[in-house]
Amino acid sequence: MTSKEQAVQKAADLLFSAANLGKPCQPVRDFLQEGDVDAAYAVQEINTRRWLDDGRRLVGRKIGLTSKAVQAQLGVNQPDYGMLYADMDVAEGEEIDVSRVLQPKVEAEIAFVIGDDLDELQLTTADILSNIDYAV
Repeated sequence: MTSKEQAVQKAADLLFSAANLGKPCQPVRDFLQEGDVDAAYAVQEINTRRWLDDGRRLVGRKIGLTSKAVQAQLGVNQPDYGMLYADMDVAEGEEIDVSRVLQPKVEAEIAFVIGDDLDELQLTTADILSNIDYAV
């Protein structure tokens, strides 16, 4: 295993443990090279596999940092994405157990429910728009 792979594994282990224990961990940026987006997504992929193996059900993706102003504020030049699992869904009016989160915050989100799987490697905007069943 290369030193980069070891760093990715260590970061994934720390985040997975923190999530399972409900306790913060040291910043994983201490293990990954600054700006190494591929390493960050490799960490996410390791933990996605772990959570799926543990029985969590993947139901969608979240795109973040879509605002150019926020990207500039955080020193990034592109949006990022993450996984959404069924156990993250909170119905309207449902209370959120604050013990499930480290820093409770509320953020408005728009979700698009896609009717069909989009398996093509090169999707166009038209491909995506024509497959949106509805927005919430």
